Amino acid sequence: MSTAAPTSTPAPRQQPRFLPEPGPWALAFVLVLTAALLVLAYWLLDPTPAKRIVVATGPEQGAYAEFAKRYVPLLQAQGVKLELRPTQGSAENLALLRDPRSGVHAAFVQGGVEPPDRDNPEPTLVTLGSVAYEPLWLFYREDSAQRLLAGKPLTRLNQLGNWRINSGPAGAGTGPMFRQIAALGGVPAQTLHRGGAGTVNGVVSLVQGQDDALAMVAAPEAPFVQYLLHTPGVQLFEFEQAEAYVRRLGFLHPLRMPRGLIDPAADRPAKEVRMIATTASLVVREDLHPALVQLLVQAAVKVHSQAGWFSRQGEFPNLQAPIFPVSPEAERFYRSGPPWLQRYLPFWLANFFDRMWIVLLPLLAVLLPASRFLPPIVELRLRSRVFRWYGQLRQLELAAGQRAPDQLKQELDQIEAHVAGIKVPLSYADELYALRTHIAMIRRKLETTPMGMATAATATTSASAAPPPSAPAASQSGAAGPSPGR
Repeated sequence: MSTAAPTSTPAPRQQPRFLPEPGPWALAFVLVLTAALLVLAYWLLDPTPAKRIVVATGPEQGAYAEFAKRYVPLLQAQGVKLELRPTQGSAENLALLRDPRSGVHAAFVQGGVEPPDRDNPEPTLVTLGSVAYEPLWLFYREDSAQRLLAGKPLTRLNQLGNWRINSGPAGAGTGPMFRQIAALGGVPAQTLHRGGAGTVNGVVSLVQGQDDALAMVAAPEAPFVQYLLHTPGVQLFEFEQAEAYVRRLGFLHPLRMPRGLIDPAADRPAKEVRMIATTASLVVREDLHPALVQLLVQAAVKVHSQAGWFSRQGEFPNLQAPIFPVSPEAERFYRSGPPWLQRYLPFWLANFFDRMWIVLLPLLAVLLPASRFLPPIVELRLRSRVFRWYGQLRQLELAAGQRAPDQLKQELDQIEAHVAGIKVPLSYADELYALRTHIAMIRRKLETTPMGMATAATATTSASAAPPPSAPAASQSGAAGPSPGR
């Protein structure tokens, strides 16, 4: 009996590697590129500033300190902490602003602290506008005037030649400004001297008679000004030549104190008093975040726009005769008001869109049309998990009758194993089950081909030619013959 030579089963064909569709990769590239652009724009535009501002205020009981205290709740309502740093005055405030290591971001600065250089403007400081008039208050003792003037009325500055005049503490803005005015008025420089460590020392020295006069530049709201205006024996000097000083020094403004303004019931003053004044400006470092600049300007409008002793309703803040370059954000506010989005959104969200719109709008213009292609790409990706196997099924079907059935069935088993691990949403389950049905159909077709039927017949013949299994012991004993008892 001849036996057929065993045929070696060929190695199963390696499954082809499926490359991802270009659609998802293109979508991923677009998303990564968009994220990179947003991160770059966020870094360049810096839409979320720090939530802390340090402002130099001057003496603790001065007008600047009173102004700054009104700013605190307004900025706190927007999530910004305003830290107040007391100083001696405007001269020290300017020095702190110019020093990047001081940590000071903003300060109140008095006009006339130093003459502005129009040819070489300040490179690091910008102004947010003038916020208030600051009159020059020249208080003097009545007994000093009687003693030093021999009963003559005090009407001109050159009458103070042999007086002891306190021109304010070192670091304050009164001294530099008053020295310029005193030089024009003919006051000898040796009569001027610096006060103690603070304005309070100058006030005490005047009241106790240690000084004959005290020069003070401050807003009328300053507590020391109000105190001296109501102190018996202390009088306020009237600048009868106010217009002349204003014409000679461009940072000055002429003011008139109306009759009875100090105390209408007591008719004080009994007549209109002519005065000169400079303006206080809110100055910030040029690198302060624009959003914080916007907050400071808005707070300044709420604090300083009310009518005062010398200003009308809405007169301050303003950009008239700035001593420093004007901040672009402040100029934008005075021209068109607060940003439009802040009328409808919280400050931080409005600021984010206000800073980022230049990037967000172009991205939206690109992404909105691109979103029309997203559903088809997702659908193609999901359906490709199923349809990619039909190419191999087609090859197996065409190879039926040409290749060994065992090899074809082995490849079909591998395909079926891969398909069993496919996961798709329920909306695509019908296509997955259709694939499984087609796999079963190809399996039946492979079994009904002539080569497949021959293989099945060979397997059946081999099974029938094999010797039957040995019978159990009980059966063999039964075949030996009838039992002895029969």
